[in-house]
Amino acid sequence: MTRCPKCGKKPMTANKRKLLRGHYNPVNRYRKYPNLQWALVGGKRMKICTSCIRTLSKTKSA
Repeated sequence: MTRCPKCGKKPMTANKRKLLRGHYNPVNRYRKYPNLQWALVGGKRMKICTSCIRTLSKTKSA
């Protein structure tokens, strides 16, 4: 399962808002996946989400 090991962000389900002749019909469920990228964390390469990469870059420079 695709999950960020740093923050625990995981896939979630969402609906596409589909209008059929003026009637709102919430169909077409799909999965939204976290944006996982390869990054060096503590000397190890691991797949973490981009929001974690951004926070790591902020804390490293300070």
